Amino acid sequence: MSDQRPARGGPRRHSGGTGEGRNPTDPPSGGADRRDAAGRQRHRGGADGSRARNRSAEAPSRRRREADAARRTAWRVLRAVSRDDAYANLTLPAEIRRARLDRRDAGFATELAYGALRGQGTYDAIIAACVDRPLKDLDAPVLDALRLGAHQLLGMRVDAHAAVSETVALVRGEIGAGPGGFVNAVLRRISAQDRDAWLAQLIRERGLTAGSDEELGLRHAHPAWVVRSLKQALRLADRSEELPELLAADNAAPEVHLVDLPGAGEDRLTSAVEAGAERSTLLDGAAVFRGGDVGRLPGVREGELRVQDIGSQWIARALAAARAPEAREPDAAGEHWLDLCAGPGGKAALLAALAAQQGAVLLANEPAAHRAELVRRALSPVSDSAWQVREGDGRGIAKDPEVRGRIAARGGFDRILVDAPCTGLGALRRRPEARWRRSPSDLAELTVLQEELLDAAAEALAPGGLLGYATCSPHMAESVVQVEDLLRRRPDLRLLDVHDAMRGTGTPEAAQLLTPAPQGADDGTGGTAGRMVQLWPHVHGTDAMFFALLHRPAEDA
Repeated sequence: MSDQRPARGGPRRHSGGTGEGRNPTDPPSGGADRRDAAGRQRHRGGADGSRARNRSAEAPSRRRREADAARRTAWRVLRAVSRDDAYANLTLPAEIRRARLDRRDAGFATELAYGALRGQGTYDAIIAACVDRPLKDLDAPVLDALRLGAHQLLGMRVDAHAAVSETVALVRGEIGAGPGGFVNAVLRRISAQDRDAWLAQLIRERGLTAGSDEELGLRHAHPAWVVRSLKQALRLADRSEELPELLAADNAAPEVHLVDLPGAGEDRLTSAVEAGAERSTLLDGAAVFRGGDVGRLPGVREGELRVQDIGSQWIARALAAARAPEAREPDAAGEHWLDLCAGPGGKAALLAALAAQQGAVLLANEPAAHRAELVRRALSPVSDSAWQVREGDGRGIAKDPEVRGRIAARGGFDRILVDAPCTGLGALRRRPEARWRRSPSDLAELTVLQEELLDAAAEALAPGGLLGYATCSPHMAESVVQVEDLLRRRPDLRLLDVHDAMRGTGTPEAAQLLTPAPQGADDGTGGTAGRMVQLWPHVHGTDAMFFALLHRPAEDA
């Protein structure tokens, strides 16, 4: 670290440059020269040996200069997130493979990286209380190491001595010997209290009121604006008292959800169950896996068995199964479907498989070329007669001559899914860095984009067609408000009660969990909120997916 000023209380460098500093709780040194007969400086601690206990147990020549592979892997993930704006869920698997970690070490690295990222705001507040400078003045690699150390000390069952010594070894091996003393001193100060004691101290020092957005945010490691957003969404669903449970669920390690693409051939889900997965209690064709590396399950590498949140699966199945009020045909044979925001291809793959079963055809639209390629790979297990990928801005799809020619006979697409880009506040447990990366200012740009995509979808919807709007965010500006605004702009659309389609595709147990929200967001048309579905991690065990289903009545209906 370039600026090696002491932490609050004063870690100092040894003159020999070992990087091992004085404990911040030590009294100032003093007293007479205490060299032994051989001329070596004896320990200058008090008669009770307190200072000796605070120092590292190893002699300088035997102290570790290199971290273990699991901690090094976790630190590299944090570095990629903070330095490169990377996504942890994409970076971590690659780093685990790079380090060739076994199952146990991979699990430790995952908990360490994800836990440090989830708790970053709270850990930063604790770290800030232990140093004498703003955190922005710390070298970023050192701050990431301190976050890892703090999580081991306050959020994991790791021995305090091991947490400190291994993190210092990580700093020495990956950053340099100089910052090791600083990190050692700060972590020792953090280890003086447990998490609850630190929270009580910070809440008291900041004068936070119990139950306030700021207090809950600090306690549960969520920005205050996210707490406010979740509180509003829960209030609309008549679940206000469940806010602590929701915040806790966001911090729980997420389960891996699997989907077996229908019609792909062999029953891969049965093989997964034999390998330790459990069939979902919410949705047929889905499973929950807690057994380690999902890539080892049969069918995953081929794309026939896929990792996909059950909430996302449920929405795709509900849209495929829904029927317009005036529909005369019992199936969707001959229909044209559109996934307007298809990348990276999870819902598109399931929709394509369902379309193939029903004799329909799916157009998967994705504006970014590299993500369009991901969509093609995701769709590859499904017969290519049932799908096509378009690269282009979805907002202009209704004016594309090629698209218009394809659907001219029907006047538009029969089913459209708008799984819109959003803040991702509903998937914080799977994207641990997202809560700190997003800000309220992001909403302005995202809600405009969502509005434009919905308008484009409404323009491309055939008479008698169904339009599904989904977001992985319960924020009202991205969910209920968007639907209500669309209904005002497009009086030709009708809002259907999506609970019917969701119950029809879920299990009986799932149907019992789908309680309509009260009519709290009534726009004058009969209470729109009660006809939409909001899933919750603490209730359904899924991401907090939002789903609404709209219908354009046929002209002769």
